[in-house]
This record gives sequence, structure tokens and C-alpha cells, in this order.
Amino acid sequence: QVQLVESGGGLVQAGDSLRLSCAVSGRIFSSYAMGWFRQAPGKEREFVAAITWSASNTVHADSLKGRFTISRDSAKNTVYLQMNSLKPEDTAVYYCTAGPRLTASTYEYGYWGQGTQVTVSS
Repeated sequence: QVQLVESGGGLVQAGDSLRLSCAVSGRIFSSYAMGWFRQAPGKEREFVAAITWSASNTVHADSLKGRFTISRDSAKNTVYLQMNSLKPEDTAVYYCTAGPRLTASTYEYGYWGQGTQVTVSS
């Protein structure tokens, strides 16, 4: 079993930065991938970024490249999502995920955290 606990969400103003954290516990295989998705009210869950557990590969949503960056601290078993130049349209619940391979597909990830709310005011 894998447990994922997100933190770091909150209310910020447009243009601000925020860093989300995902504490990982349980059995994670080195080949696993960790991802971030988000879901705004009334919208489908959207891929944000993913990273292999070895941190050797990353993938980011094209629309968020340059503003959002995923990373991992192996010593802390934590995955981060650095979000810069936040916009009101970034408002969503952000979820941390884990799955067997690096992909942008929601269906490939079997483990999900409870989510953390990010609200960006204009």
C-alpha cells in the first residue's frame, strides 16, 4: 500500500508562488511515477506534471511549462510542485498520485491523496 498526503495549499493572489508537498509512505518501487493532477469545480481532472521515483524523468503539461515544476526529495520521501506566477484559472484541488509508469493519463495512477485546495484571487 502507498499513502500520499498533500499539503501546502491555500489562498494566494495572482502572481504569487506556492509550493505543494506530497509526503509518500508505504512501498514505492523505483520504477514508479509520482504525479500531480488538479480539478476545478465543474471540470474534469487535469494532468499537471509527473516524475519518476528515481527522479530521472519528468513530464509537464504543455500549458503549464515554465510556471509549474515537479521535483522530488529522496531523503524526505516527498514530491513537490512549485507553482509560480499563479493565475485565477489555477484555482483547483490539487491531487498527488502514484502509479506504475510515467504518464499523463489519470487511469494509470492507482494511488491518490486527499487533495489540497489552491485558490488564486485576482
